[in-house]
Amino acid sequence: MHNTQKPGRVLPKGRQTKSGKERRLSTASATKKVIVEFSETLLKETEQAASQLSTDRSKLIRSAVESYLEHLKKAELEKALAEGYRTHGELDRQIAEEFAYSDNETL
Repeated sequence: MHNTQKPGRVLPKGRQTKSGKERRLSTASATKKVIVEFSETLLKETEQAASQLSTDRSKLIRSAVESYLEHLKKAELEKALAEGYRTHGELDRQIAEEFAYSDNETL
């Protein structure tokens, strides 16, 4: 017989597939539970928003954190780009001046 289980996980003899509970547990291992403290007001607003969006509180909070992290990444990129423009601004102006004549040429 071919054993398709992960190393270290051995099913009892005669049992070749995982039960529904075991499948749920194995997929749940990709996530971690965390405890987050909310004020009563924030918790109430969160639960109301989740209800209005027809989702559960955990999904709403995950989505909010993902959105916030994406916002931070974009802000960091914009900051790096702005710094690059400031750093290389003079060189960019010189290059533009050198090729300004080509803008007036007709092809």
